[in-house]
Amino acid sequence: MSEKTITVELRQKSKYQFDIDFSEGMPKLMTDEPAPLGEGKGPSPVQLLAAAVGNCLSDSLYFALAKFKQSPEPIHTVVHAEVGRNADGRMRVLKIEAKLHLGVEAHRLEHLDRVLEQFEAFCTVTQSVGQGIPVHTRVLDSTGLILKGA
Repeated sequence: MSEKTITVELRQKSKYQFDIDFSEGMPKLMTDEPAPLGEGKGPSPVQLLAAAVGNCLSDSLYFALAKFKQSPEPIHTVVHAEVGRNADGRMRVLKIEAKLHLGVEAHRLEHLDRVLEQFEAFCTVTQSVGQGIPVHTRVLDSTGLILKGA
């Protein structure tokens, strides 16, 4: 049963460029395909997908730590979406790798082990995307110490 419906509206500007209207009061976003199809004047659909996964993971990690009154800021996340051909020769997102960097050293955060075990399970976008595309997540502290993932 659906608890909520999210609606976005896309209007073509020209060729592969679309204005996306999220809702009243929010700025529109123009998307475009990279050359040679488009002109690369806005993020591509693959970039939006990577951003959505990274944003959701970052939000989920922050929320999980904030529940324990911990301050991990500023979180810095880098997402790589590997695009290639599937078995049928069609271009697809083959996998997504997200690397989340905490803004503090791990020893300054209480309940970190518990948070790292759970935060991904609460990420709506990543869990949904992960049903069709492998998503690998790594979390590091501010010194570069790997806390989760290989």
